[in-house]
Amino acid sequence: MSFSKPNPLFLTFSILLPLIFLHAANATDPLFHFCFNKENFTSNSPFAKNLNELLTNRLPIKVPPTGFGVSSTGQGGGGNSQVNGLGLCRGDVSTESCKTCVADAAKELQERCPYNKGAIVWYDNCLLKYSDGNFFGQIDSGNRFYMWNVKDVDNPESFNPKVKELLSGLSYKASRTSKLYATGELELGAGPDPKLYGLAQCTRDLNGMDCKKCLDDAISELPNCCTGKIGGRVVGGSCYVRYEVYSIVDA
Repeated sequence: MSFSKPNPLFLTFSILLPLIFLHAANATDPLFHFCFNKENFTSNSPFAKNLNELLTNRLPIKVPPTGFGVSSTGQGGGGNSQVNGLGLCRGDVSTESCKTCVADAAKELQERCPYNKGAIVWYDNCLLKYSDGNFFGQIDSGNRFYMWNVKDVDNPESFNPKVKELLSGLSYKASRTSKLYATGELELGAGPDPKLYGLAQCTRDLNGMDCKKCLDDAISELPNCCTGKIGGRVVGGSCYVRYEVYSIVDA
């Protein structure tokens, strides 16, 4: 695995094994995380108590029934002890798998960002995020990473426009659904990979217009990571897009 950081907002990395390996990997393995708030808290502070309540009792209960949930614990104001959290499961994930993923994500955040007042972690099946700031309803353009398959396509000149065509259509479709989630496929014609599969999803605190804006921005980032690659993802704190030459969702 190699890492590079093109600018302070975006962290890009590539996987030195095909993404199909990640697709089949254990759902308890996180894809990536950020401890994005440099401000810390102490283990015996009101913030720590509120965060523990959020991660152990609130989000693991609120998220699985519908695949999405937000919650706040504590009070804002001068005490600065309020914690706001959000959880999202992939649109095709079962309630039980969602529950497991959110519980694993909560533990992972507490281990990887033990004293940070803002953090986010992504898995194949879910994402979990918390912050001392109220981020609900706002596009998160600061927490983002890329993943791509190291294998190149035979004809990028024809393949890349197909990727944009598929994902742009899914961006529109997702933004007009109640779950802000869409999947689809596109025929590629003759060749070793006859179909292209795509996925687009937003966190449901966004409205449809902001969801499409977030997804379109993610799609515009694909040339920075995934041009000519047989698979790729642009993953953010409010939305993500993914394409592969194999099916990427559960039946």
